[in-house]
Amino acid sequence: MSIVISNLCFSYGERLVLDNINVTAEKGKLLSVVGPNGVGKSTMFYCILGILNNYKGMIEIEGRDIRGLDIREMAKLIAYVPQNHYPSFNFSVFDMVLMGTSIQVSSVSIPGKAQMNLVYSALERLGISHLKNRSYTRISGGERQLVLIARALVQQTKVLILDEPTANLDFGNQVRVLTQIKSLAKEGYTIIQSTHNPDQTFMFSDHILAMLNGKVLADGVPSDVLTEELINRLYVVDVNVQSLFRDRVRVCVPKSVINDKR
Repeated sequence: MSIVISNLCFSYGERLVLDNINVTAEKGKLLSVVGPNGVGKSTMFYCILGILNNYKGMIEIEGRDIRGLDIREMAKLIAYVPQNHYPSFNFSVFDMVLMGTSIQVSSVSIPGKAQMNLVYSALERLGISHLKNRSYTRISGGERQLVLIARALVQQTKVLILDEPTANLDFGNQVRVLTQIKSLAKEGYTIIQSTHNPDQTFMFSDHILAMLNGKVLADGVPSDVLTEELINRLYVVDVNVQSLFRDRVRVCVPKSVINDKR
């Protein structure tokens, strides 16, 4: 299920935030959106999700203009994993994931056996079955992200939007979360994530969209896009991009560190 964004423009009042964005997220691919804070990454996600609809241009999912879709139809197509989530009530992990099945039942019904089985399958798929009875507020940040991904999976959509899914996670949890995301893409999900980590972007992404000042600075496969010049323009820092393991990995090392004589 592909997403095609054409000539997307959006403004907050007189401030232009998205300026003629064009990109396609393909089925079975992980598209990573990179760029400094405030360039419009989250705003673009809100447009795709239909939260912001007073934009110019067009956003299509499998050829359907999302402007013609209501909330329920959108929920059947796209699942969203926010960067941070702080529930008002102390739900269990199982109940948090079960909430993702609400689109499958009527407003006067309760989840049944089919929905319960979806939850068990998603928890097992992500290796967090042992957490099902734990309080969502009392598990680690990485575990919470996996719970939110599990909740997105039981929604049974084929498009996932993830806003900085590894933000504030330790290295181990970053790798675990990204490995699961990449695995889902290989299984046919269309996935768009925002990230600030160029090294991880290169290792896990199939496609990179680099944004600066609301515009597309670069768009393409990681090996073509992730360069020293791009990192410098995005983050105003001089780096040396090192290629490792026959260019399966690229590491960005600040030149200030390389040139430090201490």
